[in-house]
Amino acid sequence: MSGFRTWLQQRVPGGSLRDAVRQSELGILLLGTLAGLLSGLLAAALGGAARGMHLLIFGPESQHGLSALRDPEPLLLLLAPATGGLLLGLLGLALARWRPRQPIDPIEANALHGGRMSLWDGVVVGAQNLLSNGFGASVGLEAAYTQAGGGAASRMGRAFGLRRGDLRVLVGCGAAGAIAAAFGAPLTGAFYAFELVIGSYAIAYLAPVLAAAVAGSLVTAWLGGGTQLLASGLGAPDWDDTGLSLLIGLACGLAGIALMRGVTVTEAGLRRAIPWGTLRPAVGGLAVGALALVTPAVLSAGHGALHLAFVVEGPALPLVTLLLLKALASAISIGAGFRGGLFFASLLLGALLGKLVASGALALGIAVDPLLGAIVGMTAFGAAVIGAPLAMTLLALETTGSFAIAGVVVMAVIVSATTVRRLFGYSFATWRFHLRGEAIRSAHDVGWLHDLTVGKLMRRDIRTVRQDTRISAFRRDFPLGATTHVVALDAAGRYAGMILVAEAHAPELEEDATVEGLLHLAGQVLLPAQNAKQAMALFDATDAEALAVVDQKDTSCVIGLVKASYLLRRYSEELDKRRQDELGMAA
Repeated sequence: MSGFRTWLQQRVPGGSLRDAVRQSELGILLLGTLAGLLSGLLAAALGGAARGMHLLIFGPESQHGLSALRDPEPLLLLLAPATGGLLLGLLGLALARWRPRQPIDPIEANALHGGRMSLWDGVVVGAQNLLSNGFGASVGLEAAYTQAGGGAASRMGRAFGLRRGDLRVLVGCGAAGAIAAAFGAPLTGAFYAFELVIGSYAIAYLAPVLAAAVAGSLVTAWLGGGTQLLASGLGAPDWDDTGLSLLIGLACGLAGIALMRGVTVTEAGLRRAIPWGTLRPAVGGLAVGALALVTPAVLSAGHGALHLAFVVEGPALPLVTLLLLKALASAISIGAGFRGGLFFASLLLGALLGKLVASGALALGIAVDPLLGAIVGMTAFGAAVIGAPLAMTLLALETTGSFAIAGVVVMAVIVSATTVRRLFGYSFATWRFHLRGEAIRSAHDVGWLHDLTVGKLMRRDIRTVRQDTRISAFRRDFPLGATTHVVALDAAGRYAGMILVAEAHAPELEEDATVEGLLHLAGQVLLPAQNAKQAMALFDATDAEALAVVDQKDTSCVIGLVKASYLLRRYSEELDKRRQDELGMAA
């Protein structure tokens, strides 16, 4: 042990394992791998707990998935989601008293908080998601997987004192391992992390994120968990298949927008109809149970229903029915307050829609494979709702093992993603942030900008003068070269405007006149909580060189001054640091 410590001291300043990990690319790689292993274990544990709840509540017939139940007890179908909703409401009531803050998910953590997540948030989201999915609400477990994996990775990174950029990458490793474990698809997990959780791609990120994804998928393969999406027997696509895929991509993009809007409308309607937040999940669960009486395929995430969609052929009417009921069940579940997301629901809805379009093409005499339509629809709808087109393309590749199929899929994904971006502009996750008032379009790091506030940038040693001061007195107190700007105050000591010292020394001015006639930028002030981007917008609008900072608009008590040149220099320095992080360069 002493030899290892001596070796560290010779090579690493400080001589500690913590310093060695922080300052080594190999150290980040090892941490990423460990994060993937932990994420895989947590995903397997959560998935196993959900399956255990299904068996306990719905009986042994649920072992192949709630959505594939046959001849279930009607009263059980009706009341189980409502019971879960009631328990979820009671848990929410306890959390509102003891832990009232909103959990921070990996995307928000990387966008606004530099990768800082709480392990307790993972516990809370995991419990809420298990109560939702375990009792049959139409939501998946992927939110719990990524929350737990990202939280564990963030805690590990903070224990080693990682820099902001490295911590964000490690949170991405946790999410990559979780998604790879959920689907047994390491490439899908890795690019899910790049596109959604890290928000950018760099060569320096590749090794730790891929290592985490592979580690997570190996864990779930070893434990026998996860969802294996396997589709075989597909031939090479032809021109008809290519045209069909483009049509499916467009349909999935439009349907994805409708689903995301529908969730918002449903949520608003349920809030108005049921103002008591504690009871809303129970009522929503009762509605989901009523839909399950029509078909149990709407229950839970939909693993069994997706498998049946791949292997069973049938008429179009059942496809349309299940498509509409599943979309409605998912919207009610999320709108009522059940915890979860639309990840797996979007895959199922896309497979159903793709199969429906393929059935229509067959009815017109166009020879297409309905299974190909399901694969294309699954990935195109996923790209529309989840917002990860490369991850969805790789999911098709890992599902089919065919590069030819992946080539057709990528065209559909491009059409779907472009349709959503042009007509809507959000994925489901960023749309939810938008509704909360957060201006987040991706996990791209904008938290540093929120931290770079006017209050931190302003100078407090400001020079002030009363606006009724005579020019002669002003010239005596502020000779040329002493300063460039002076803040003028009114009789009550409030901000009145800015005075340029050079203008006050103009020879044509009468010395007995007051400086009130020299005031500029009256009413144009900054507040200490505003960020650098907001401050620059005001500088651009006023064409000012300096602006006063007041405590608040109504009192207008001057507390500082910000110069445009200093603001631009600090903004450029911070922006350069973020770019170095994105390129994997040490700051």
